[in-house]
Amino acid sequence: MHFQVILRILGILLMIFSITQLPPLAVSLFYQDMTHWAFATAFAITLVTGFIIWVPVYAVRQELSIRDGFLVTVLFWTVLGVFGSLPLMLAEEPGLSAVDAVFESISGLTTTGATVMTGLDSLPHSILYYRQQLQWLGGMGIIVLAVAILPMLGIGGMQLYRAETPGPVKDNKLTPRITETAKALWYIYLSLTVACALAYWLAGMTPFDAIGHSFSTVAIGGFSTHDASIGYFDSAAIEAIGIFFMVVAGINFGLHFFAWRNHTLLHYLQDPEVKFYLSLLGLITLLSMFVLVMTDTYPAVESLRRAAFMVVSVATTTGFATADFAHWPAMLPFMLFVLAFVGGCASSTAGGMKAIRVLLILKQGYREILRLIHPNAVIPVKLGLRPIPDRILQAVWGFFSVYLIVFVVMLIALLATGLDQVTAWSAVGATLNNLGPGLGEVAAHFGGLNPTAKWILCFAMLLGRLEVFTMLVLFTPAFWRR
Repeated sequence: MHFQVILRILGILLMIFSITQLPPLAVSLFYQDMTHWAFATAFAITLVTGFIIWVPVYAVRQELSIRDGFLVTVLFWTVLGVFGSLPLMLAEEPGLSAVDAVFESISGLTTTGATVMTGLDSLPHSILYYRQQLQWLGGMGIIVLAVAILPMLGIGGMQLYRAETPGPVKDNKLTPRITETAKALWYIYLSLTVACALAYWLAGMTPFDAIGHSFSTVAIGGFSTHDASIGYFDSAAIEAIGIFFMVVAGINFGLHFFAWRNHTLLHYLQDPEVKFYLSLLGLITLLSMFVLVMTDTYPAVESLRRAAFMVVSVATTTGFATADFAHWPAMLPFMLFVLAFVGGCASSTAGGMKAIRVLLILKQGYREILRLIHPNAVIPVKLGLRPIPDRILQAVWGFFSVYLIVFVVMLIALLATGLDQVTAWSAVGATLNNLGPGLGEVAAHFGGLNPTAKWILCFAMLLGRLEVFTMLVLFTPAFWRR
């Protein structure tokens, strides 16, 4: 382990992160909401801390090993999540406690969208903007992590995108260097954000709301500047724009890179994961609409509108709301919640286990059925026209198994804090899948949970965002041995 170079990177990250306190400070001055001092103080604390960590090791130059990569990745989200909570604690409004501020900050950076805050409509503009900005920055960090770093670390089957997937994502990176990859992804991410903001503004949002919601839409975060979320606007046009950009942000950004570089869209329709992802969204939307119509919950046209938005929002793990799906009839709340376990495509800003893993599990399950009929047959699992090596399938099954074990352990831990079963399992699912809203006591917000439960859920959000293995590997003795 190269602890000096890790500290150097951490110090630089904190100093860079301190700059993110300046835009909300400017927003505070513009709206004169008297919160600027909280951001100025957070800026100073973060900058000085980063400088103190960086100075003793600024001259260190060493190559990072894979183990260093794991530690840096975990520290990135954990440390920035803690320092990102400073303005939320320092400002008179909302004036959150330490656990609530860290929960809100980590929820933002991991693009979970679970909130402990209420009364958003009356909060200072700078605080509202800061929450949205946290999600936007976290979304970009996720893209660079998922496309440029995790495949190199071989996390849970994502090495599939290192060598085994046809199309744009090959070898170790999209372009010869990670810096070039990150730069290209920034352009795509920023372009989507600008396009989304302009579309929201043209559809009737104020510039402030349009920018804020574009941040959380493209990041698939789900934070809103209003308690009623997207339902506040009651606009079919705004909801249609949200659906489009949520679906796009839930697709592998490697495919967006390929489209940007080669000026083509045909590869989207040829990608097995995208076809599975879009088919699942369409099928569940139609099923939800049918149940809503048959139970007279809404008229037919409104049923389609509500079903389409909520299915896409939950399935992509965004967490925006235009309806209280927790109180929809029949099996719909449970079905939509389970859909969030699938999530979006790999190497996107979406949470969940990722569509590619679920698709491979289904394909392998079908292969086992065929083997019962033809015991001696050699039946490869294929993605498109390419067979998938067994080592990849084993990694996917390993990830799936650990994901479920983590879910159960977290569920038991929450039950031990005194939560009821529905609240406990939906809270774990909402945070581990980086979804946001849950069922039971956490259908609207997480503010009523006890502090112990909130700390557990902070850990769950980090686990889900870091693809589980990235964080759990730090708890193994073998990781720390020389």
